[in-house]
Amino acid sequence: MAKLTKKQKEAHSKIEKDKLYSLEEASALVKEITNTKFDASVDLAVRLGVDPRKANQMVRGVVTLPHGTGKDVKVLALVTPDKEAEAKEAGADYVGLDEYLEKIKGGWTDVDVIITMPSVMGKLGPLGRVLGPRGLMPNPKTGTVTMDVAKAVSEVKAGKIDFKVDKTGIVHAAIGKASFSADKIADNAKELLETLNKMKPTAAKGVYMKSIFMSSTMSPSVQLDPKSV
Repeated sequence: MAKLTKKQKEAHSKIEKDKLYSLEEASALVKEITNTKFDASVDLAVRLGVDPRKANQMVRGVVTLPHGTGKDVKVLALVTPDKEAEAKEAGADYVGLDEYLEKIKGGWTDVDVIITMPSVMGKLGPLGRVLGPRGLMPNPKTGTVTMDVAKAVSEVKAGKIDFKVDKTGIVHAAIGKASFSADKIADNAKELLETLNKMKPTAAKGVYMKSIFMSSTMSPSVQLDPKSV
């Protein structure tokens, strides 16, 4: 096991062992123990009492964070010529169709979100092996396959994120930056957690939110008290 640096030891010493923190306490503490030279991302990891292998216990959705993600999200709009102007006006970084499909075929995936139209999805099917593993395949459930391209682009740029429980039952999501105030981090985390609560599958039995951890890039994690949220 690698030895902890002086700063890492200092960060670990500020976290009380076995203590479950409130959302506000955790948000302030994660800011305090973040020592990176860059603006670290703040993440939540929520372990849910679901079995993702069962279709009726899959948890997937979208949430618009009130203070955004703090990240400049690169959006590719794969649209027909009649939709190009509105996609550009809404702030899409890349707009087009066939030329970008060819680029993706060649391995180009330098974007964070792809938004497209129902009529274009047939062309994206063969690119599933490139886009799927990177989480870039558009999906109607996350609002990235739509005729209202402008609205979809605007929402993503404003801080709309999508999340999905992984095969171990955990939802991972970036909820802001360490440069955010503790209040903004807490607000964003609360929005995600409330959304997850509303999405509890009726087939899920027992405790739904088993554990919640907040951390920043390279910081130790802080455990939240699920009852406090």
